[in-house]
Amino acid sequence: MFSEVYYLVRSKTDGSYLTARPNSEGLGYLLVFREHFDALSYLNTHARDLANRFAVESLPGSQLGSLLKRWGFSGLAIVSDPLVPKVEFLQQS
Repeated sequence: MFSEVYYLVRSKTDGSYLTARPNSEGLGYLLVFREHFDALSYLNTHARDLANRFAVESLPGSQLGSLLKRWGFSGLAIVSDPLVPKVEFLQQS
């Protein structure tokens, strides 16, 4: 996991990251993708009208922990199928 590169979707307007919120409490889970094209597919499928307001950026797995702490996320939401979407939630310990 630490040697992989992940792709995140970030707002061009305010710099916030795209998150998944399985419940209404907490800050949510940082949405991450294993491929750049998966992140673009997700945006084009589920937010076509808003896709131009977001940018996809890469981040090494070794930096995910510090990003989660800095922004206060509950954990990761790894998207394995951007079209359905199929998401695996990993809570930060």
